[in-house]
Amino acid sequence: MFTIHWTQNNAPQSARWHSENAIPLPRRTVIADDRTKANDAYRQACEGTALLWQGDFHNARQLLQAMGRRIDRKPPRYSTSLNENFHLHRRSSSHRTRVLGKLLVLLNDDYTLALRRAPDVRQACLEAYGPPKEPTAVSLRELLGVIGAHQWRLKGIDVPALGTRIHPHYGVFAPVRDEYVDLVAHTPLPPAIRHSLATSTAFDLGTGTGVLAAVLAHRGINRVVATDISPRALTCAKENVHRLALTDRIEVSGPGLFPEGRADLVVCNPPWLPARPTGPIEQGVYDPDSTMLHSFLAGLSAHLRPGGEGWLILSDLAEHLGLRTRQHLLDAIQAAQLRVVNKIDTKPRHPRSKDAADPLHTARSAETTSLWRLTPAP
Repeated sequence: MFTIHWTQNNAPQSARWHSENAIPLPRRTVIADDRTKANDAYRQACEGTALLWQGDFHNARQLLQAMGRRIDRKPPRYSTSLNENFHLHRRSSSHRTRVLGKLLVLLNDDYTLALRRAPDVRQACLEAYGPPKEPTAVSLRELLGVIGAHQWRLKGIDVPALGTRIHPHYGVFAPVRDEYVDLVAHTPLPPAIRHSLATSTAFDLGTGTGVLAAVLAHRGINRVVATDISPRALTCAKENVHRLALTDRIEVSGPGLFPEGRADLVVCNPPWLPARPTGPIEQGVYDPDSTMLHSFLAGLSAHLRPGGEGWLILSDLAEHLGLRTRQHLLDAIQAAQLRVVNKIDTKPRHPRSKDAADPLHTARSAETTSLWRLTPAP
């Protein structure tokens, strides 16, 4: 456990330090309030000093926005290389996270936030952090993310392929891009399943919210085993399965990648970019060294029933960004002694693919998401 220290009214104070993005413990912490100027706050944050806010909550949000505008005054000098731009963009995002993460608030030992006009954040923090233990300092930026995640959890996200809503938890990748869900919803099922739905089994590896497991059950597959390595994802998936009244069809298992046994269909939608995540939210996007991708390919044959298929849902964005080549993927499939039966493609429909101001727009606009149908090589 890490502890931050500061002085207030000539008396030393301390609190537990928590950062979901693993931001290092601040070297120094000072008090900030409604009198603090944005220029001073930005300068101190850039120097590594944390500012523990003790003023009005809404003024703190405005200060955070003002600090962000100062960061934007010095944008990265992007080049014509998409690979270089990707790394510049990540470095810029990391810098923004570090600087804005220096504006802190103090949560009491029951998660109350003792600031003027502060919302009740107790339930949101309980969902994200677990039971409260002691006064804890967190960045305001992180807390706003926790509050936003709580609202998503309450309202849910509409999934047209299911005709209902999925409720994501904090730190679990939300199914906001529906093209990959539609691929699983509409690709013809393997003959082994179509001929015997009543005894069919499917695995959903890296289930997250459980959305793909629910789609598979919705298509009539008798038994679906959904796995994940994240305890948060397992809890989230279990709640969604219960909410959808699918507990008799879907078993949530883990932590781990493959469950025991074999299936007629094994579905995997691994993180699409081979890079290191900086926090729990990014774990659904970044897969260091394509570890999950390679683990899925290496273990697939041993977990398929005769006539079964593996469905790999993967974007080619990494290829456009120069992070992975198509040949690397094909070589990995061949090394796992698998063959490609078919590949079904779809284009992204999310807003970022049409945002010309995005430094990665060229790659995003060219992106294709594919469902690779794989079987053991003869």
